[in-house]
Amino acid sequence: MTTLRRERLDDGIEVLRLDRPQARNALDSAALAELEAALGELAADAELRVLVLSTTSERALCAGADVAEELDRDGAVARMEAFARVYVAVESFPAPTVCVCVGNVVGAGAELAAGCDLRVGGDNLKLAWPGGRLGAPVGPARLTPLVGLATAKDLIFTGRTLGMEEARALGLLHRTAPAAGAEAAAIELARQVAANPPDGMRRLKEMFREVTGAAKHLAAENAALVEWQRTGAGLPRGGLRRG
Repeated sequence: MTTLRRERLDDGIEVLRLDRPQARNALDSAALAELEAALGELAADAELRVLVLSTTSERALCAGADVAEELDRDGAVARMEAFARVYVAVESFPAPTVCVCVGNVVGAGAELAAGCDLRVGGDNLKLAWPGGRLGAPVGPARLTPLVGLATAKDLIFTGRTLGMEEARALGLLHRTAPAAGAEAAAIELARQVAANPPDGMRRLKEMFREVTGAAKHLAAENAALVEWQRTGAGLPRGGLRRG
């Protein structure tokens, strides 16, 4: 069963919607594999001008890893390696990306949002980086360039939840809207970007990556995250209720 819905709009815009509403779009191994494959296919599409990452349910963009998935040790490591590849695929996506942030945007969901270039928040937003509660070495590489060192430490060390207004005040959101209208607002923002010369947009995106050193920092964090799953406590491997 597919966990994604894809729609190609005019002006070279693709909307990629996570579709596991029963799990608030929490990502299990199968969903990660499908997302990775879709991102790879779209990254190779020279006609694509903007990618919009969205959801079929206003309740959540993504509630993080699916901790109810039953995995053995090797399966858990393989899933974390898949998370690392997906994080790279989002951050290094060659065309500009816009994320629809509605409902739960937690853990891996927050990482996906932070990896996108632009974010549109709904008024029901619950945004959080709770990995610190498990000791997970994740968050600084993507969040710090967006909000600064001091604020990133606050959000990651505490794992507290941000609503739409605070997220906007911190500069994490570029547009806001009622939850029901967040995707439409994201598509409108995508159209503004798509109206510009596509080669120039891709070149500018690569320049931003070089300025921030994103590739190096993300690679180091991903390596630490996979090693934590392999030799440390790691994410839960099933039998727990989703938070």
